[in-house]
Amino acid sequence: MAGLKVYNFSFHNLTRKDMSFIEVFQHILKFMKGDPNGSYKLMFGTDSQVHASYTLFITGIVIQRETKGAWACIRKVMIPRKMINLHERISYETTLTEEVVSMFSDEMKEQLISVILPNIYRGASFSIEGHIDIGSGRKNKTRIFVNEMVSRMESLGIEPKIKPESFVASSYANRYTK
Repeated sequence: MAGLKVYNFSFHNLTRKDMSFIEVFQHILKFMKGDPNGSYKLMFGTDSQVHASYTLFITGIVIQRETKGAWACIRKVMIPRKMINLHERISYETTLTEEVVSMFSDEMKEQLISVILPNIYRGASFSIEGHIDIGSGRKNKTRIFVNEMVSRMESLGIEPKIKPESFVASSYANRYTK
């Protein structure tokens, strides 16, 4: 692929360890080619957990074929300190999500769209979402960061989702932070 940036990140899921970003992209492409008539959502989200001597961040990538399954993987980042400032942690979660989203070049997104493009009049669709582990509820401590983090996702041209719709961050990634 011309002009492709090489990222030295490692991704894994329950069946594959140490996948490169290119391998992740190939899995997503293969998953979509399995049903070019599907309605797809490519979703990204990060969650974190403060442990005794470090903070663990998990970024999830999920390609979902609505009502017909999904393929997913995660990337782990460990910061060797307790990151207790909530704004710093939420901001870093958003940064890690932005980082993975930005790995998908325009050419890669065009490849994914080209899978379903011939079938859009038959109901095929493709969207990209950034899931942020924050909520706007009155009792939610993260509500004061909603506008800032949503704007960051929008600036990437992806649809931001917050709780309760941000399940890639608040449920899938969260499972691996413990």
